[in-house]
Amino acid sequence: MIQDFEEFVDKIENPDHQVRMRHVLEWVQSEFPQLKQRYAWNQPMFTDHGTFIIGFSVAKPHLAFAPEGVAMERFAAEIAADKYNPGKKFGRIKWTQDVDYELLHQIIAFNIADKADCTTFWRK
Repeated sequence: MIQDFEEFVDKIENPDHQVRMRHVLEWVQSEFPQLKQRYAWNQPMFTDHGTFIIGFSVAKPHLAFAPEGVAMERFAAEIAADKYNPGKKFGRIKWTQDVDYELLHQIIAFNIADKADCTTFWRK
């Protein structure tokens, strides 16, 4: 199901983190089957009609989701409520924190709708 991302997941050192990252990626593909998988900039990402929707990356203390700055601003209160550590264009979920799948669903659905007419990979 996440065949394009298996090599990425396999490189994650901690087996528990591998399982969690694989679950997140499979969840996205299951919830949004229309999204295409793309591996670029050393991270798995999902696109819709050639435009970026969300990407993921990992570090020792966290996994990160990157939906672009517009979505981070739109969901700033929810991201703060979950105690995720936000950056300008991405949020960090500590490996010890639960993944808020409802929030991820809202962020991805927002990007799909907001970028429905987008003809570029990134927002201009």
